[in-house]
Amino acid sequence: MYKFPAIAALVFSALIPTVPAHAQSIEIGPNGIEVNPDGNRRYGREEISERRAARIARSEGMDEVESISRRRNVYVVRGIDRRDDEMRVVIDRRTGEVLEVR
Repeated sequence: MYKFPAIAALVFSALIPTVPAHAQSIEIGPNGIEVNPDGNRRYGREEISERRAARIARSEGMDEVESISRRRNVYVVRGIDRRDDEMRVVIDRRTGEVLEVR
């Protein structure tokens, strides 16, 4: 009794074409407004540059940058502060957050 409607519903659902989702996102940045299709969406922020890490270290009191080294997920900036003491600043590579100042 319910066999024919069940088979008909199954065949009908198999013949209906699926509608793909066309999700897009927009980004407002220095280059204006960009429409990013779903495949080009940026899920994570790229890391900060070494130059930006040096600027952050200077804002923490470093007067002269001697070296910048990359560790797993941090930049270690070594230099001299305004009193001619050695200084070390550890900065997160993704966020730019200062994790440690010595």
